[in-house]
Parts: sequence; C-alpha cells; structure tokens
Amino acid sequence: MLVADMVHPYVYRTGFPQGLPELDLVLSAGDIPGYFLEFLASSLTVPVVYVPGNHNDEYINEGAGRHRPQGVINADGKVITAAGLKIAGWGGVPRYRNGENQYTPTQARWGLAKLAWQARSGVDILLTHAPPLGPHAGSDYAHRGCEYITRFMEKRRPKLVIHGHIHEYEGKKVSYIDQATGAQVINAYGYHILELAQQPEGVSVKVGAGD
Repeated sequence: MLVADMVHPYVYRTGFPQGLPELDLVLSAGDIPGYFLEFLASSLTVPVVYVPGNHNDEYINEGAGRHRPQGVINADGKVITAAGLKIAGWGGVPRYRNGENQYTPTQARWGLAKLAWQARSGVDILLTHAPPLGPHAGSDYAHRGCEYITRFMEKRRPKLVIHGHIHEYEGKKVSYIDQATGAQVINAYGYHILELAQQPEGVSVKVGAGD
C-alpha cells in the first residue's frame, strides 16, 4: 500500500484494514503525520517504510519531547530491504523557500550520488517525496521535478519510482512509464494498492484501487 500527503479517512478508521486485500508492505512518500505512521504500524504486521516530506510533520510531539514515530522504518538517504524488495529512499524537496527538508542542487547531487553508490548492486524501488523530471513535475517552482532523482533513475534503473508532493492538482495521471528508464512512476497521493510480482526480468507492477 502507498500513502502520501494526507490522512485518508478510508485508511485512518476503526476497523482498518478490513475491506482491503492482504498487505505485505506500506510505503509512505512523505508529508504523513507521525501519528498516522504509528497507526499503520500498530494496525498491521508488515513493514511500514517512509521518507519525510517538506512539511516535516512525521515527528511525534508528546510530553516534553519530540521524536520520530516508533515501529516504522525511515529510509531517507538509505537503501533498505523490506518484504523482499530493495528500496532506496530520498526525502524532502528542491529548495523553494526557507524551511526544513528542502535541499539545494549541490545537496541533491551529492546525496543522491551517495544513495546510488549504496544501490550499486541494484534496487527495486526508489521512494521519494519530490517527483523526478517529467509528466508529474508541477508547473510552479515549489513543485518542480528534481533532476538528480532522474539521474538516479538513469543510473540504477529501479522498476518503480514512488513519490508524493504534487497532490492531485493539474490533472496529472496517477502513474506513467518513464521512457528513458522504463520505470513506472507513481504519485502516491492519498492511498493506493499495488500488486507487485517478481518476474524473471524484475518486478512488475499493477496499480489497484485507492484515492
């Protein structure tokens, strides 16, 4: 299951995960509150993997402290393995104003080059908050695509690229196939159910219900 950018009422409800197929993995593409991530982790017995968004609301504020959500996996700047899949994570967005979790071109170039080195043996999924260059990039400066995410795709050829940040405005399709790399690029806004199948040539993907 994919989530990003909102607390979807069909997921954050009494009785979850009733009504959904059996899940193997949850991937959060950013701007999901920490309490929602912990809800997913406590409601399911599968890994919950996330990267932070640009609003930096993944933290839990309770008592006198502020801490990251418990029972979930922060993949930002790392390559991790979950549910048999190798996942590279890159949170935040290209800088558009002063604020947390916004990176300069230099930070993106070096950070994603380091991530590509970690993924030198191959990676199945690239999980980001910002979109790569291409059809999902917003026309405004704050939602522009990141060229260094695209460079990572060209270098490491993940089968699946999952991002958030652009929500549903401008009528963009949920997914498309990147012509240069063959990756399926999915906007995870809201929630989506994916069917992943290991094939001899790699991972095949089918986007199911959810909005």
